[in-house]
This record gives sequence, structure tokens and C-alpha cells, in this order.
Amino acid sequence: MQADRCHDRQVIRVAGGDRLSFLQGLVTNDVEKLKDGIVYAALLSPQGKYLADFFLLDDGDCVLVDIKSELSAGFVQRLSMYKLRADVTLAPADIAVWRGLGPPPPGAHADPRDASLGWRYYGEFDAEPASVDWTALRVNACIPETGVELIPNDGYILEAGFERMNGVDFHKGCYVGQEVTARMKHKTELRKGFAAVTVEGAAPSGTEITAAGKPAGTLYTQSGGHGIAYLRFDRAKGDMAAGPARVRLASAAE
Repeated sequence: MQADRCHDRQVIRVAGGDRLSFLQGLVTNDVEKLKDGIVYAALLSPQGKYLADFFLLDDGDCVLVDIKSELSAGFVQRLSMYKLRADVTLAPADIAVWRGLGPPPPGAHADPRDASLGWRYYGEFDAEPASVDWTALRVNACIPETGVELIPNDGYILEAGFERMNGVDFHKGCYVGQEVTARMKHKTELRKGFAAVTVEGAAPSGTEITAAGKPAGTLYTQSGGHGIAYLRFDRAKGDMAAGPARVRLASAAE
């Protein structure tokens, strides 16, 4: 079996009798879906801004949160602020996180964001390193990465593609930031957001994209002539420039 251990992930154990109702009132996805497997979700600010994204997994008497290590301390601190008198405990867990492609081992879970990203596994695992270009996979599927495209307090989850990545539920009850998210979904047309682009040449992640000399967005991760860009859709037409690179919407290049 081939798989890679995700050394940049931290697992947090959420336990206590109120754990499900507590999380349900905070995260963007429906915690009831945990009975069917792993759930991808986000935590938002009251203003609806992205703060963190993570996977949730029911582990019997607790819920496991698989989150980028650099966000884990802030995540626990913010959840502790909301805890009040709820019967909930939050603690880091020494559980390894793995990802792989191909036939999944027993106990693995399909990555809910996109089928091309394979599966995730939690715990001890005997595997050989996988020969997988994970960056290319997520670029081809236009999956933004925590700390690269997804920056806390800088952007909204619908602009980041969370609806496409199965990271938000519009039929569950209220959660922090829900009002802004629902308004963006039902009352406005997205004018900005992440999109797949073709790239001729290369430019550093974070390079400004211009169209006809006007700011049109930002180019982020690139791989094999493709990239992820945050764009103003009204200006993202035809050939665009990102430093020395030439950028074009992938849909327009097909």
C-alpha cells in the first residue's frame, strides 16, 4: 500500500455530551452527516470571513478534527470562547494523518472535496511513500490550500469554492457567519473567486494578475501549465498577465 503521512496536520479530539450540538452551531457543514463518514467544513468569523478549514470524523465517543497544524492553536482558542457551559472538552490527539490514491485500506475515508484527491486515513499505518504529485492534483481540481490560497480573515468560503468542495450546507440551522454566507448564496452573484487558469511561463505565488492594464486578481499555486487564481470575473477575459507569465481562464482555453 502506498500513502503519504501528512506531517503538517494536527488532530484535535472534541469530546463531551454536547459535542455534536456544539459543533453544529459553529461550523459551516451539517454535523449530522458524520454518520455517513468524513465531513469537510470551515469555521467563520461573525462577519462571515474564513478562519479555518478542516475535516471532521466521528470516532465513537468524540469527534476528531483534522486541521492544518499552524491553525490548530487558534482554532482551539476560538472554540473555547464559544464553549461557555457546554459539556465539551478540546484536546490535541497524537493521531497520524495519511493520504493516498488507489484502492483505500479498511477504515479509510474518501476525500470529500474532490474524488481525484483520493482517501485519508487516521492512525497507525504501514505504507510505502506514494509517488504522487499532490500539488498537481489539487491545482487540476482547483482546490485552495490552507495558508496559500486560504488565509484567515481574508475572504469568504463561497468565493473559495466551498460549495463545490462539499464544505457548506445551506439547509442546516444557524452557525457563526451563516447570515453573510446565506446572503451571498441567495441574494448576490459572485463577482470574485478562485478559478482554474492556464499559465504560460511562471510567476511567484501571490503575483498580481492584470487584464488590459487593470488589476484582475492574484495568481497562486501553479503546476504543469495550470494554476489557481483569485479573479475579478468581470475583468478575467482573454489573455492576462502575472508578472512574466501569461494567464487565461481554463474554461476559455478549452
